[in-house]
This record gives sequence, C-alpha cells and structure tokens, in this order.
Amino acid sequence: MTNPIKNDLLLRALRGELVERPPVWMMRQAGRYLPDFRALRTTHSFFERCRTPELAAEITVMPVRQIGVDAAILFSDILVVPLAMGMEVEMHEGRGPLLPQPVRTVADFERIRVPDVCEELRYVTDAIAASRDLLRSDVPLIGFAGAPWTLLCYMVEGHGAKSFDLAREWCAREPGLAHRLLRMITDTTIAYLRAQADAGVDCVQIFDSWAGLLGPSDFRIFAQPYLIEITQALRDHVPVILFARGAWHALPDLAASGAHALGLDWNIESSFARAHAGPCVTLQSNFDPAHLFAPLPEIERRTRAMIDAFGVQRYIVNLGHGILPTTPVDHARAFVDCVKIFQS
Repeated sequence: MTNPIKNDLLLRALRGELVERPPVWMMRQAGRYLPDFRALRTTHSFFERCRTPELAAEITVMPVRQIGVDAAILFSDILVVPLAMGMEVEMHEGRGPLLPQPVRTVADFERIRVPDVCEELRYVTDAIAASRDLLRSDVPLIGFAGAPWTLLCYMVEGHGAKSFDLAREWCAREPGLAHRLLRMITDTTIAYLRAQADAGVDCVQIFDSWAGLLGPSDFRIFAQPYLIEITQALRDHVPVILFARGAWHALPDLAASGAHALGLDWNIESSFARAHAGPCVTLQSNFDPAHLFAPLPEIERRTRAMIDAFGVQRYIVNLGHGILPTTPVDHARAFVDCVKIFQS
C-alpha cells in the first residue's frame, strides 16, 4: 500500500474537487534553467541522463526541492518512443534532435516496429520508481509522452523544424503511410503510458507540441482521432492531461474526449477557453514563458491576473509551453510563490 500524497492539490484539481488555491507546476521544469541540471550536462550526455534511473530521478526532484512546485514531472524525452521503435535518435546540445534515417517510404517501415515497452523502455519505469523514492510522497509524479502527430513530425522530417514542411507534405502525398505510422505510434504510446501508470506515476500528460501546424480539417484527420483514442484507453487507468498546442479550434472535441484536463498555450484567452471547453474539464495554463524575464513585481501582477481570469477551481497554473533555458531561477521561484500565496 502506497502512502497518501501530502500535497495532492494537482490530483484534486484534476478530479474537479474543491481546492484552496490552484496547483502550479511548469513544463520543462526539470531542465536547462537549473544550475544543478547544467552541471550534470557537463558530465553526462542527454540520453545517458535519460537512461540512468538515478540521474533521471535526481533531475526530476530538483524543481520540487529548489522551486517549490506542486508536482514533479519525470525527466525524460518524447523521442524515447521513436528510439524504442527502432529509430536512431541523436541529441546535440544547442542544435536539438537528429533522426538520421527518417521514415518516408514503404521500405522504411521494415526498420521500425511496435516495441515491447516493458523491455525497451524499462529505464523509464525504473526512473519512475527511483523518483518516487526520492519524492517520499510529498507531491504527485507526472508521466508523459509525445502525441502521435508530434512524433510523426520528427520521425518523417528527421530533425526539429519550425514548420515541419516535409512532414506535412508527406502526409498530403502519402496519407496511407501517415496513418500506418500514426497507428504504430499510438499503439506504442498507449502501452508506454500504461506502463508508466503501473510503475507509479499519478497522472500523465500527452504533448502535442506541433498540433498548431495543422489546420482544423487536417487536425481532425491526423491528430485528433489518435489523441482521443489514447485518452479513452487511459482515462480509467490514470488521469490524463491533453496539451495540443495551437489547436484552439479543437477545445470542444478534446474536452469531450474524457481527458481530465486540457493544457493551453498563451495565445488563448481564459474566456474563450472556458466557453469552448465547458465546465466539466480542468484547464491548465498558460503564462507566456517569455514573461518570466519581466521584473519580479510584473511577474507577480501577471500571475495574479491570470488566476483571477481563470478562477481557482478546475484550474492548474502552468506555462503556455516549456520554460526557457535562460530563465533566472529566482524569477521561476517568484512565479510559483505567487501562486502558493494566492488568495481570491
């Protein structure tokens, strides 16, 4: 029997229960802005950090201990899934990911597979166990995976890009192959997130970081069905947060998926989000990460205004995307502290 979580604000907000204040955590909070993380980067490669459970756990708990967030998110990367599926993935500091043999032809499918995630991604579930040991039931632990569309972008393009033109062209030219790849990613992701839940994460977030590259009709073809399938496969197993960046038009459909929360980017206003998502789903949002560079009083003012706009209930405070690597640590802490002392 596991010990009850001491600070369960996040889980209560996901269940729609009354909270005294909204919980707060930040995407990419276990990352490059923390000096201790940068020190580890000088001695351990990116995937070494991901594949060494003790290192991943140490990074996971850093922002809980140093910033005071209400939840930890496992240190890993969305590209461990293509790696497990048989692709080569390189991570170059300052240049981002490189997949030197992308998937573009029928023959390329011979090189990838739906893996046994319990075998291929055991280092992730081991990192979950190690993280839970370090957290000592202080706060919830969030697991995650990349959405099928976002992973397709990398697996087809072969590297990071601003608009993933090649991947979008490929979907238009080869829709049958696109859905074949999306099917494989979806099956892998469902198994992967279930394994994370079985290993002990308290909720999961699905990152569709490149959802906004698709127009509404293409989103309904290449992204939304797979997001909904993953959500419905998991929602009775573990609470699910969907973050489809830029897909403002899909809020009603994503809210109807059964997800416990919808993540929002900073381009969506609170009134629009509430009106289109409805009252039965928690919203997670949406401070612009660039605003963490403002003077501390301005960060506090903007944070209070954001909470006033969204309300305390059915709300999780977060950024509109990942924290930027040069963010001053005291500015991140001021953002979190402002939420923790919030009074309506």
